Amino acid sequence: MIGILIVAHGNLGDSLIQCATHVMGSRPPQLEQFGIQTNDDPCAMLPQMQAVVAQLDQGDGVLILSDIYGATPCNIVSKLLKTGKVLGVAGVNLPMLVRALTYRNGDLNALAEKALSGGQEGVINFTEQACREAQS
Repeated sequence: MIGILIVAHGNLGDSLIQCATHVMGSRPPQLEQFGIQTNDDPCAMLPQMQAVVAQLDQGDGVLILSDIYGATPCNIVSKLLKTGKVLGVAGVNLPMLVRALTYRNGDLNALAEKALSGGQEGVINFTEQACREAQS
């Protein structure tokens, strides 16, 4: 099973895990998060994150989900990436996380693509008209 690590600002990662636990019915295994706070030193956090990645990787790799591409959490994640072993996807949201949790028993590259599509397809501008059509 592919491990999943969320690296995001503040409590976002913890909140996403709580929501995913609600959706999935129980807390998924091999799922952790790192919340980056305003005063955190990214260089000091890197060894801690490396240890968590090593713990999450039970042979199938780790997918790291980050919130905003180019922001501090994502910049730290960029130092953890290893082709074929540790991949990263930015823009984490609940649909992305649920999709990743659902498909993490396969290939790491395929999981990154599933997570990306889940995140994109989960962002929808829904209107009253669309809701009526969905209910009929």
